[in-house]
Amino acid sequence: MPTGIAFLGNSSSFQVFVLNPFTPDILVFNQNGRKIRGPLGKPTSSGGGFQPSGPAVDIAFVNGLSGGRLFATASNQSTHQHNGQNNSSRISTVNPMTGVVTPFITNLPTGDHPTEQLAFRGDGWIYWSQGSTTNSGVVGLDNGSGQNQSDIPCQDITLSQNVFVSSLGPPEIATSGYSPFGVQQPGATIPAFFNSFTGQVRQGVCDGATLRAQLSNASNIQAFGWGHRNGYAIRFAPTDHPLAGNLLVDEDGVDERGARPSNGAPEVFSIDRLNPDGTPVYHRWPDRYGFLPTSQAVFNPVGGSSDDVCPPPFDQATCLANLQKAGDIPIANVLAFPPQQITAPLAIEAADSSFTGIDFVPDAFVTGPVQPGAALYSLEGDFGFSAPNATAPAPEVGHEVKLINFNQVPGSPLALRFQNFARNSTGDQAFVTNINGFNRPTNVRFGPDGCAYVVDYGAVRDLGSDSHFVGAANGPLVQIPGTGVIWKISQM
Repeated sequence: MPTGIAFLGNSSSFQVFVLNPFTPDILVFNQNGRKIRGPLGKPTSSGGGFQPSGPAVDIAFVNGLSGGRLFATASNQSTHQHNGQNNSSRISTVNPMTGVVTPFITNLPTGDHPTEQLAFRGDGWIYWSQGSTTNSGVVGLDNGSGQNQSDIPCQDITLSQNVFVSSLGPPEIATSGYSPFGVQQPGATIPAFFNSFTGQVRQGVCDGATLRAQLSNASNIQAFGWGHRNGYAIRFAPTDHPLAGNLLVDEDGVDERGARPSNGAPEVFSIDRLNPDGTPVYHRWPDRYGFLPTSQAVFNPVGGSSDDVCPPPFDQATCLANLQKAGDIPIANVLAFPPQQITAPLAIEAADSSFTGIDFVPDAFVTGPVQPGAALYSLEGDFGFSAPNATAPAPEVGHEVKLINFNQVPGSPLALRFQNFARNSTGDQAFVTNINGFNRPTNVRFGPDGCAYVVDYGAVRDLGSDSHFVGAANGPLVQIPGTGVIWKISQM
């Protein structure tokens, strides 16, 4: 069930480090795919290694192919119990030979999304994506039955007068954004970096953001960009690229679930950087999805079994009536106003296609449709919380790798051009009956040999119509062991 990959060496001799999130551990292979070391970092009874409940999400060498310290992100999010330990995310170093895990930054936010992917650009900082702790800015029953921590803003914010209903009662239970479950504080000001779980401000630590810390001083943490829902996949553009100096962020959109459900929210391409005054750019989540305010009718919930006000037994008509009664249609704002000007996204991708990885192509990969400066990105596919993102017989978007070319003609405006690159012939996941295709691509990285390596998590029983449930022990979001794959794509 791999999610992360890193390389060490050169084109003629290199090692491949593969991170498995829930075992959790790292396996090391040679360039021919033969295991040479591991598992590394296995949890121990004395508390060593990775945290036992996972997930461990990403690994990266500080100096890229040249090595240096190997960093990893991990948490005790306990995905399958949906009641993980708050503030359990951390960034650690891992000895690439012995597997000894040493915490580097601890007590990072953990909820719907933990600390996720890593990036370096040789400036003395480590950068990472810190996903939101909720689905849409409000703690609901989908967040550990309301026990998970609320989101943490990166700047001072003022809440709207709106509260969001989880139970129509009696008694009615409603919650303000950026607040613990059941706490209503309309119009309140929430200070930057205030963690409601601890009741304290920790400078630089917030969520729905990309963060960075000094490698020489891990306590010096700064927000680099925020107003994301789950800016999972991150990568710095090369120095000779039109986006040089910017962090490209691939953000996963909101699901139809919880106390503030939404339908059809797109996935988003954004860039993060610091403003001239040193503040992070802001993208307006949770009150903006892509280019549009959340109040637009296109995002209205259509009624789903994971909506807080639609408990079992699920009935579509009753669910829609409850959503209307709770004031969930149209979707109300969490904030009274944005804390600064909004930085718009570069582009959007299909709802629930699920961004998971992005990397810029090396020169050796440039041929045919792949132009200099292009990037590949992976789409894991949806988990069935929302309706399918396409109507049959058209295939759903997801379970694939796509290509972006960046128009770099001198004197012409920057343009992003997208096309399919590698996908299953069915347009859907392969699942265990046809394992010779993609299931859930969770990352894509280029190796020292100039090839693209696609990390495929494997087959997962999701909440969709093709979920393949076979009883309580094989319910939703259960991985099927032995179906994870590392694919290699080379130019012939």
